[in-house]
Amino acid sequence: MPVGRLVVCPTPIGNLEDVTLRVLSALRDAHVVACEDTRRTRVLLDRYGVDAQLVSYHEHNEQSRAAELVRRMADGETVALCSDAGMPLVSDPGFVLVQACVGAGLAVEVLPGPSAALAALVASALPAETWRFVGFLPRKKGEQTALFAATETLVGFESPRRVGATLAVLAAVDPDRPVAVCRELTKVHEEVVRGTAGELAARYADAEVKGEVVLVVGGAPPVDGDLQAGVRALRELVAAGAKARPAAAVVAELTGTSANALYAALTAR
Repeated sequence: MPVGRLVVCPTPIGNLEDVTLRVLSALRDAHVVACEDTRRTRVLLDRYGVDAQLVSYHEHNEQSRAAELVRRMADGETVALCSDAGMPLVSDPGFVLVQACVGAGLAVEVLPGPSAALAALVASALPAETWRFVGFLPRKKGEQTALFAATETLVGFESPRRVGATLAVLAAVDPDRPVAVCRELTKVHEEVVRGTAGELAARYADAEVKGEVVLVVGGAPPVDGDLQAGVRALRELVAAGAKARPAAAVVAELTGTSANALYAALTAR
């Protein structure tokens, strides 16, 4: 009996013309297309005259649907997997199905295609030699502060309602940190705004932001010897009962280092 396979198909993140010929071919040839929202995927398929059987595959039915699809592939069928936009598994459903296929010894083929994270990274004009994708940025201030202490470029999704608040946290850590706010990538109202954390925090403090947003944050400066010594002193003060912010200001005054950098290094431990 022939054994089927899974084909992972990235879909456009906004502009439907960004779909690849290989993805369209895979969607046409598949016995079934598993997608987050059949209505969204149908729009893409209708645009290119693709007649395919669709089944829903989302975070609420991943386990049961994955088992069903694995059975179909074991019987020889080809399943195409796509999310509403971009690459499945990257902050989208799909991990359970891919893991199940690997566990069952089924072939998994991943096709290249659109990626909001990569598009934003390149558009940001920030260093891309070493970077980290963090999915959706954390909501808690402490977790954000720790994250922004990373020395590599960070790429993350953010709710349009929280852009101002997140930039304010970054500005408190390092107002001079370079950052880019990438909004509605590949769409009619695409916008990339670059600047320092302080500048963009002020710009977006009361601004109404619409659409899908990717934030790209430049890496923190490497921790030098003076800063390391300052952080050790700060930790001793905090352990003795001092409050972190005032203590960081005192240590900064004595050592000539940045209070924000000291605080960020302290909370990143």
